[in-house]
Amino acid sequence: MRALASGALRWLVALCAGAAQCASAQALTDPTRPPNVVQGEQGVESEPRTELQSVLISRGRRLAIINGETVALGGKLGDAKVTRISETEVELTYPDRKEVLKLLDGVARKPIRTARMKSPSK
Repeated sequence: MRALASGALRWLVALCAGAAQCASAQALTDPTRPPNVVQGEQGVESEPRTELQSVLISRGRRLAIINGETVALGGKLGDAKVTRISETEVELTYPDRKEVLKLLDGVARKPIRTARMKSPSK
C-alpha cells in the first residue's frame, strides 16, 4: 500500500512540474496596466494615446471621459481645451493644433428601421 501511495505521489509531482513549465511558456499581460498604454517593440511602452471612452450629454451639461478623466465642455485636459462635444466626437484644441477624438473609431453608425406596428386582427 505504501509503495502505491509513493508511486502516486511521484506521478503527481511530475504532473505539477510539467504543468508549471507549460504555464511559464505563455506570455502574461499586466492586468493593472491602463488600457491606453501601447506596447512598442521588444515590450517597451510607447507614448500613451489619447482615448475617448465615453460621452455624457444632458440639457445642462456635456461631459467626456478621456483616458479615465471626466472633462466638461470648455474644460482642460493637460495642454488641451475641450472645445466641442457631440454624441460621437470630442474636439481638443491645443496651442498649436486641433485633435478630434472619435468614440467608436472605425464604426459607422446607421439608423435602425423599425417595422410599423400592425393593428391586431379581429
